[in-house]
Amino acid sequence: MIIYFRTMRTKDDEKEAALFEATVKLVNEIGFASSSVSKIAREAGVSPATIYVYYKNKEDLLLCTYIGIKLDLSKALLRNFDDKLPIRDILRSVWFNMFEFISNNLEYYKFVEQFSNSPFSSLVDRQEVEQYFVPLLNVLQTGIEQKIIKNVSFDILTAFMYHPITVLANPGLCQDFKLSEENIETAFTLAWDAIKL
Repeated sequence: MIIYFRTMRTKDDEKEAALFEATVKLVNEIGFASSSVSKIAREAGVSPATIYVYYKNKEDLLLCTYIGIKLDLSKALLRNFDDKLPIRDILRSVWFNMFEFISNNLEYYKFVEQFSNSPFSSLVDRQEVEQYFVPLLNVLQTGIEQKIIKNVSFDILTAFMYHPITVLANPGLCQDFKLSEENIETAFTLAWDAIKL
């Protein structure tokens, strides 16, 4: 369960977790516009006024939910991170970690995808979120400097390296893809071949 703490005030963790889960569930089911504060509160089993104890408004709730998921994603990706390993091995470990996170938390990732493609994405402090992924960005930069990875923008590198995971790990998009180690390894090899020099 992911909880992003916006302030340092003492709060009821269970209520905040319930609001988080309700926000993800309703946005995925009925979209941002239809997910009103009152509907989210009802789904979470709290009064609408309770939301304002934790968040300034609906936009703040949505933003904090997004940032909480991104923070949890970064922790998952960087699990067992070792920048002393060869670049390919580091990226392979991150690849497998991301596959595991998305396949085990598909609802969270669907929320992130929707949020990223909505007007709410303009509320995100991109530098704050990028800080969660600095070790990975440093590895990509080192790979470029050592002429192991193609010298192209990080946006291009991540599009070829990590966006395939979001498709392959989603059974709604790839119904016949088996999440076996062999298939994930094959997919990684193709992605690695796309970015390596």
